[in-house]
Amino acid sequence: MSEHDHSGHSHSGSTKLLIVSLVFTSAYAGVEVAGGLWANSLALIADAGHMITDSLSLGIGAFAAWLSQRRASKTLTYGYARAEVIGALVNVLFMLGIVVWIVFAAFERLANPQEVGGTTVMIVAFIGLLVNVAVAWILMRGEKNMNVRAALLHVMGDLAGSVAALLAGFIVYLTGWLPIDPLLSLLISLLIGFASINILRDVMRVLMEGSPSDVDIDELKQSMGEISGVVEAHHIHVWSLSSSRHALSAQIKLDEIGEWDAVLPRLQALLGRRFGIQHSTLQPESGSRSILENRGKNVDGNGSSCSGKL
Repeated sequence: MSEHDHSGHSHSGSTKLLIVSLVFTSAYAGVEVAGGLWANSLALIADAGHMITDSLSLGIGAFAAWLSQRRASKTLTYGYARAEVIGALVNVLFMLGIVVWIVFAAFERLANPQEVGGTTVMIVAFIGLLVNVAVAWILMRGEKNMNVRAALLHVMGDLAGSVAALLAGFIVYLTGWLPIDPLLSLLISLLIGFASINILRDVMRVLMEGSPSDVDIDELKQSMGEISGVVEAHHIHVWSLSSSRHALSAQIKLDEIGEWDAVLPRLQALLGRRFGIQHSTLQPESGSRSILENRGKNVDGNGSSCSGKL
C-alpha cells in the first residue's frame, strides 16, 4: 500500500472518532444549557459554552479530516489542507467571544447575586463529568494525530469545567454561598481563554508561513549536511500546510552532482522519519557552482520529478 493510501485510511479513522465524540459532546452541551437555565447557574452555562466550543472543534476536525482526503487540483495544488487552519481561526474567535460574555455575566452576578439550584447543578455537572470521561476514552483509543490530540486537550478542559460546576453546586447546596457560582465560571472562562490564545498563536504561525514549532531549523540543516554526499544544505524554507503537514524547500550542495540520484532518497528518508516532512522540493548544486550550470533535476518529496536544464 502506498503512503498516500495509508494516510487516507488514517484520516477516515480519525473522522469516525471525531464524529462519535462530536455527537456525545453536542448532545450533552444542550442538556447542560437547559440545566443551567433551569437552575439559574452561570457555572453550568459557562461549562456548556466550553462544551459547545469543543463540539465546534470536533466538528472542524472531522470536516478537515474528511476534506483532506480530496485530491489536489490545478488551482489548489496542495489540496485542501488549509481548510483546517481557516476553520480553527473561526473557531478560536468564537471561543474568545464566549469568554468575553462569561466574564461580563460573572461580574454582573457578583454585583447582584441570584439564587442557584445547587441540587440541579450537581446532578447535571456529574452527568457531564461522565460524558467527558467517555469522550476522552473514545479519543484515546484512536490514532494520536494532531486533530485527535487537540480534541482530547479540549475534552480534558471540559473535565475541569464539569468538576468546577459540580463543586459550585455542592458549595451552594451546603452553605448557600452564591458568589461561588460566578467565581468558578470565571475560572472556566480562563481555561477557555488560555486554550483559545494558544490555538490562535498556532493558527497565525501557519497563516504567516512560519516554521513549525516542532521543527528545529538548525538541527534540520545540520542533519541534512551529515548525509553522505552532501556538502551543505542552504536556503532552507519550512512551512506548514496544516497542523500536521509540513513542507520544505532547500538547495543542496553536493560533492559530485552525479551522486544526486543516490543522495535524494537519503534526504527524503531523513526528512520524513526524523522531522515529519513528507512534501519537499530539493534543488541540487555542484560545489560552488549553481545547478544552472549543470544538468540536474528538481524533485519533490513525493517522487514527482522534472528533468532538464534548470
